[in-house]
Amino acid sequence: MSHGYTLRLVELNAQADPKMSLGVKLGRVCIKKRVPVQEIASALSVSRQTIYNWFVGGTSPHPDYEIRIANFIDKLSND
Repeated sequence: MSHGYTLRLVELNAQADPKMSLGVKLGRVCIKKRVPVQEIASALSVSRQTIYNWFVGGTSPHPDYEIRIANFIDKLSND
């Protein structure tokens, strides 16, 4: 896969429960829109590894990031 998404990452994101984490929701939108992982990491001022962890539900975003993530999802959803 391209844009930093391995097949394994896509599978793990699909299996993760989006009700449990805003990061999983972010992953679903970004994978669908094919937004490069580095672009997401730069926009949210976190590492690529953090993005991967959020996408698969391994960790949840700190509450300080929730508004920024929600805004990022909204922007992508409206493009």
